Amino acid sequence: MLSILWLLPVVGAVAILALPPAHSRTAKTAGLVVSSMVLVLAVVLALRFDPSGAQYQFVESRSWIPAFGTRYTLGVDGIALVLVLLTAVLVPLLLLAGWNDTDGEHGRGRTVHTYVALTLIVEAMVMVSFTALDILLFYIFFEAMLIPMYFLIGGFGGRAKDQANRSAAAVRFLLYNLVGGLVMLAAVIGLYVVTTRNGPGTFDFRDIVAAATSGESGADPALLKALFLGFMFAFAVKAPLWPFHGWLPDAAVESTPATAVLMMAVVDKVGTFAMLRYCLQLFPDASRYFAPVIVTLAVVGILYGAIMAIAQTDMMRLIAYTSISHFGFIILGIFAMTTQSQSGSTLYMVNHGISTAALFLVAGFLVSRRGSRAIASFGGVQKVAPVLAGTFLVAGLATLSLPGLAPFISEFLVLVGTFSRYNAAAVIAAGALVLSAVYILWLYQRVMTGPVADGNARIRDLVPRETVVLVPLIALLIVLGVYPKPVLDIVNPAVGHTLTAVHQQDPLPAVSGDRSTVGAEGGHR
Repeated sequence: MLSILWLLPVVGAVAILALPPAHSRTAKTAGLVVSSMVLVLAVVLALRFDPSGAQYQFVESRSWIPAFGTRYTLGVDGIALVLVLLTAVLVPLLLLAGWNDTDGEHGRGRTVHTYVALTLIVEAMVMVSFTALDILLFYIFFEAMLIPMYFLIGGFGGRAKDQANRSAAAVRFLLYNLVGGLVMLAAVIGLYVVTTRNGPGTFDFRDIVAAATSGESGADPALLKALFLGFMFAFAVKAPLWPFHGWLPDAAVESTPATAVLMMAVVDKVGTFAMLRYCLQLFPDASRYFAPVIVTLAVVGILYGAIMAIAQTDMMRLIAYTSISHFGFIILGIFAMTTQSQSGSTLYMVNHGISTAALFLVAGFLVSRRGSRAIASFGGVQKVAPVLAGTFLVAGLATLSLPGLAPFISEFLVLVGTFSRYNAAAVIAAGALVLSAVYILWLYQRVMTGPVADGNARIRDLVPRETVVLVPLIALLIVLGVYPKPVLDIVNPAVGHTLTAVHQQDPLPAVSGDRSTVGAEGGHR
C-alpha cells in the first residue's frame, strides 16, 4: 500500500505529460483525480493503523542494492502517518486552488501539463521521505524533490516580467538546499562506515537505531557528534531554522500561492520530521549535547520571524516570515525532548500546514484580484468581499493561535512541555505570541477595515471553486482546535518510542522539600 501511495502520483504525472498540448483542462482534472485517489488511500491507511500495535506498520522490504546493505524499505509510525495525511489532504486542494495559475501568459503549449505533473511528483517524493525506513532511500528522495520544486518556483508565478526574480529565487532555493544535502551526504557515508565496525554495513534505520540505543555502535562520541551536525544542517536548511532561512521569503513570494503552500506546508515539513526521526534516534547522545544550542536558535527564529513579519509591506512576504516563526516553535518542541513538547510539535506540523494553507491561499486570491501584493494598496475589502474577509480573519486568528482553533493546542503543548526543561526559552517564546497578534491583527486592519481604497471596489467575493478549497481547511482548523484527540492518540506512542531511543524521560516537578519541611519553613511546593 505504501508503494502504491507514491507510485500512483508518479504514474499520474507521466500520463498527464503524455496528453496532447490542447488538453489543458483534462490535465488539470486528471491531476485532481489522481491526488484525490492518493487521499482515499491515505485515509484507508489511517483507518487500518493500530496506535497500540507495532511501532512501524505496513512495512515493505525488498532487496535493492545488496552490495551497499541498502534495501527498499517503507513503513509508517504515528508521526509519519499524520504527515502523510496532511500531504494527501493538501495536494488536491492546492491543485484546485491553482486551477487558473498557469492560464494566460503561462497557458501556452504544455505548461499546464508540466505544472500539474511537477506537483504530483513532489507529492510522490514527499510520501517516500515520510515512509522510508532506509537512510539511503530517504536521502535520495529528500534531495530529488528539489528538482521539481526548483521548476515550480522558477517556471511558474506571477507576471511574466517577474521571470528574473523568480529565477533568482529558485536558484537561491536550490543552492541553499543542495549545500545542505551535500553535507548530509558526507554524514550518510560516515554513518555507513560506522555500521561496518560491527559487521556488514547497513542503511537500515531500525538496525542502526537499535545499535545506537543499546550503545553497541562502538563509534567515537566526537565522530557521532560530527555526523549529527551533518544531518542537522541539511534539515535546518530545509525546515528552515534561523539562520539558515534566507531562501524562504523570496521563494514563497515569487511562487504561485499554491506552490508556496506546497513548499511551506508540505516540503519543509520533511525537515522537521527528519529532525524528530533521524537526528534524535540515530544520535541520541549528540542530540542531548546540542539540544541547548538548537533550542536557543529556535527561540531566536521565533522572535526574528515575528519581528520581520511586523516590518513587512508585502502581504505575501509577511505571511512567509510568520512561517519562520512557527517553524521555530516546532523545532523548540522537538529538542525540548518531553512527551508534551514533541507531541505538540508533531501536531504543530499538521496544524501549521492547514493554517498556512488557508491564510496564504486566501491572500493569494485577494492579490490576484487586486494585482498587487502591497498592503498599502488595500483597505475596506470587507465591505466589498465579506466572505473573503471573514475567511481571511479566521485563518489569521488560527495563525496567532487563538483558543478554539487548531494551532492553539499544539503551541500550548510545545510551551508547557518546553517549560519543564527549558523554562527561560518557554517564557521568551510565549512572549512572542504578543508579536503574532500584532502582525496578524494589524494586517487585517490595514487590508480589510476602513473605507474602500481606490481600485478595491471591483474586488469580488470568493467564487465557488475558491470556497470549495477553503471550507475544508477552515473546518479542520475548528475540528482539531476543539477535538485534537484522534491525532494525538496516533502520535503519542511514536513520541514515546522516540524519547525511549534518546534515553529521555519527562522531568519530574521540582519540589523544594518534603511536606513537613515545607510546612515548617514556610516554603512552597
